[in-house]
Parts: sequence; structure tokens; C-alpha cells
Amino acid sequence: MVLDGQRARADFALTPVAKRFINTNPNTVSWIGLILALVCGLLFFFSGWYLDGKEKFLYLLPLGGIMVLVSGYFDALDGKIAKMAGKASKKGDYLDHVFDRYADVFMIGGVAFSLWCNPYLGMLALIGVLLTSYMGTQAQAIGAPRLYAGLLGRADRVVLSTLFPFIQFIMVLLGYGSFEICGIEICWMEIMMIWFAVVGNATAVQRAIITWKNLSKEE
Repeated sequence: MVLDGQRARADFALTPVAKRFINTNPNTVSWIGLILALVCGLLFFFSGWYLDGKEKFLYLLPLGGIMVLVSGYFDALDGKIAKMAGKASKKGDYLDHVFDRYADVFMIGGVAFSLWCNPYLGMLALIGVLLTSYMGTQAQAIGAPRLYAGLLGRADRVVLSTLFPFIQFIMVLLGYGSFEICGIEICWMEIMMIWFAVVGNATAVQRAIITWKNLSKEE
């Protein structure tokens, strides 16, 4: 699933709002998106307290899923405002990349260090997500084209991080919050983290190979 190439299709939801906030500093919107990402991570982390018998915290899970979507919207909105207002700059682009990485750490880390996830799996998922983004921007840093290729882009992570909390929430209510595979108990949130760990690292390797080939053509 690769959704980064479909970002233009989200313009219908971004353009009207960007027009209304055309005089707003795009960096302010970036800060809002980052703060929402932090809130999202906290919601995911504390929702895991449900597993300690505190059932009221389970409802933080779908709320966190919604917050992922809202944070992702603001992350896209800042760039749209900057372009429409003629305020796009290298400093703004740099700030956006920095905030994106912190947002990834907040949201994925919220799951990784919660009771929903094995911490070792959580670390592998974080590594996969961060390396995927690093390989894309590093290509651009050395003069190669910015890479969005691969099975796991940022847009894909936003969609999966929105859907799986709802899946986990619903399955818990139905009595199927976890299941066993080869004697190992696993929950639905860990399925998402396994995808981030395996496919994220595979995407990082894929992007590294593509960049290497592109650079070889220039020699």
C-alpha cells in the first residue's frame, strides 16, 4: 500500500481551509500538528492501561486514532498554506521534516512503549519508520531526487495508525482483542507494529538501492 503518490487527491479537503487561513504563519500550523501528534502518542500510551484492568482507558484508543488523522491533516495543511501564500522556504521545509520525525516518534513511540506492544518489537518499528524517512530525505541531500518509493510512506503510516486502533478497540469489545500464533499471544496493535518493523525496514533498503543506482548512472 503506497499512498504518498496520491497526496494530490487530498487537495479538495486542504485548499478551502488553506484559503481561509492564508494569512496564518505556516510554522504555527506545523506546531499545532506536532502538539497533536504528542497528544496522540499519550492517548495510545495510556489506552494500554486497559490491560491492567482499568477499562475506562480503552476508549482513549479510538480517540488516539482520530487524533492521528487530525495531526496528519495539519501536517499537510502547513505546506498548502505556504505554497498558496507564497511563503514556501527552505527553512519552512526543514522545520516540516524535523517536526515530521518527532511526530513519528511521538505516535509510534506511544504504542511501542505501551502495554499494547512488546518493547523490542516497538523499537524495531520505530527504526523502520525513521529509516524509511531518512533514506528518502538523504537522497535529496546528496543531490538525488527526493524518494517516496516503497511500500511504507508517511501517508500509509497515517492511515494504518488511524485504522488499527479502531480495529483493536472493536475486537476487544467483541472479545477477540488478542490471539495466538505458534503459542505467542499477539494483539491487533502489534500486527500494525510488525508491519512497520518489517515493511519499514524493507522500504528503507529499497530506497537505499534506488538512490545508489541513480548515483551510479551519474558517474
